[in-house]
Amino acid sequence: MSTQNTAPTVEATAATASSTGRIAQHRRYLMCRPEFFTVSYTINPWMEPANPTDTAKAVRQWQALYDAYLELGHEVELIDPIEGLPDMVYTANGGFLIDGIAYGAKFRFDERVPEGPAFMEWFRDNGYDVVVPREVNEGEGDFLLVGDTILAGTGFRSTGDSHREVGEVFGKEVVSLNLIDPRFYHLDTAIAVLDPVEGPGGVERANIAYLEHAFDERGQAILAERYPDAIRVSDDDGAVFGLNSASDGYNVIISPRATGFEAQLRERGYNPIMIDLSELLLGGGGIKCCTLELRRGTEGS
Repeated sequence: MSTQNTAPTVEATAATASSTGRIAQHRRYLMCRPEFFTVSYTINPWMEPANPTDTAKAVRQWQALYDAYLELGHEVELIDPIEGLPDMVYTANGGFLIDGIAYGAKFRFDERVPEGPAFMEWFRDNGYDVVVPREVNEGEGDFLLVGDTILAGTGFRSTGDSHREVGEVFGKEVVSLNLIDPRFYHLDTAIAVLDPVEGPGGVERANIAYLEHAFDERGQAILAERYPDAIRVSDDDGAVFGLNSASDGYNVIISPRATGFEAQLRERGYNPIMIDLSELLLGGGGIKCCTLELRRGTEGS
């Protein structure tokens, strides 16, 4: 198991979080076991079909992430993997959910198109109000909820029209950000939401971490103005998918290669937990890619 740091007990986490002023929020996630994971096509710069992949290793690394969530007291639901859809493990791309409404995904590349209906079927079967998308979007890969604002990425996958559509679905402010580096083709590879709950029961103002140079000048200016206290991650840490992480408001699960980001998180009172998903990175995905937030209630959880 390629875990650099084991998750603490729920009791220890709660006590330490309280002492640092950080709040570990109970989260609900959707994951998919990578039983059919392989790299047989190229739809991002990380994918090289000529390089061998080890499905058993991918499952072991994924299991370490799954187990960490459970140890931290979070709930994890599972969607069954489908043979021939190796990228289903990246559940974050399967939709975007707030307050029990599931805005479905409509994938850009043919290889992933069948995933959209599969995820929407799961949402329906589990009691979510499903909105079938008209516009190309790749779910929480390009939509991130920060407080009451949706940060929305475009440039490589989700279209700008999907930003209008997601705003109409949820009735929230949408801030469009243009990605310019093909290595960071989804927003969740260049921004990490550090505080999943803002307001009552959470922090006064939700904060983020981001990779400045993944965005055009306009996007950089927007992020600097809106999040002056954000953690700005180095290019070295961004390049190892350091920002493709999951946070409950105190515990932040990150790549063990993102050593600078680890130090920055500790300085801010967060608790970084290092879990290695190197095999799944061969498909262009990391911790957040494998983790879809299931938000049922108005409290953001």
